[in-house]
Amino acid sequence: MDAAVDDTAAKPTSRRIVFWTIGLVLLALAAWRGWAWWQHGEDSRRDRLAAAEQRIAALEERNEALRRDLRAQAQRIQDAAAPNRLLRDEVLGLGQRGALLEESVAKLADTSRHGAQALRLDEVELLLSQAAQRLDIADDLDGARRAYALAAGALDGIDDPRLLNLRQTLAQEREAVEALGAGPHAALAARLDLFEQSLAKLPHSAPADPERPTWQRVLAPLVDVRPAQGETVLGSDERASGETALKIELGLARAALERDDDAAFDAALARAEAWLPKLWPPSPALAKGRGELKAMRAAPLRSSAPVLGSTLQQLRALRGARTGVATASVPEA
Repeated sequence: MDAAVDDTAAKPTSRRIVFWTIGLVLLALAAWRGWAWWQHGEDSRRDRLAAAEQRIAALEERNEALRRDLRAQAQRIQDAAAPNRLLRDEVLGLGQRGALLEESVAKLADTSRHGAQALRLDEVELLLSQAAQRLDIADDLDGARRAYALAAGALDGIDDPRLLNLRQTLAQEREAVEALGAGPHAALAARLDLFEQSLAKLPHSAPADPERPTWQRVLAPLVDVRPAQGETVLGSDERASGETALKIELGLARAALERDDDAAFDAALARAEAWLPKLWPPSPALAKGRGELKAMRAAPLRSSAPVLGSTLQQLRALRGARTGVATASVPEA
């Protein structure tokens, strides 16, 4: 009976062992299958990732190829645009040349600018412009007279009664230029030379004053009485330096006259005038010299006449009225 009880107790224990063994085996089998499934999923994911990377690399290569193609296309477009720009410039140049030709034909069709007459009018305008420039820039009266004479000769060669007023205006302008003589520069230069020559004739001692006391007249050859204030004559030691300074100021005045510098010319003459009472005593000749310096300072340095330049203006107005546009072949002075 005890043995039967032992067999009955041992059977459940054996069954539990079998169940646990089967459970463990099933669990191990499930774990292996799960690991195999996970491993398969990881392999699939890696394959998909590798494939995606390959596709991305292929896309990048295609993008880079497209960029190279775009750059090549852009370069070809630029290369093609350069000849187009040249062609466009040539077309514009042809248009401008056509406009110039039309203008030239219109001018040739005008009777006032036909043939030799148009050339003569151009020559007259050029000569009048040169005359005006010689007067305005260099105050060259001789050169202006020659230019006016050539312009008058060229104008006389045009047989057109409509230019009668122009010839009269040119004659009046030539008379005005002739009336100017050598010009202000030459006149002032000559006056400066005469003034410098007159300095040698100035007395070095004051003239005798009949109203002076007898003792002063007796001692005048030995003692020179001069005021202590005001303008005083320099002594013999300083006189040479003063005369040199005066000559320098006169030279500066001549240089300012040559370059047409009115302010410098007046300043040099003012300084020269200040030296005169320091080098020579008061006398009528000295007063005359000082008055001459003041007169030269007040004199104009440039030629002026109301009619100068009127012929050129009248010629341009006449040609502009005939052609409908202002003629500007030569710039106005």
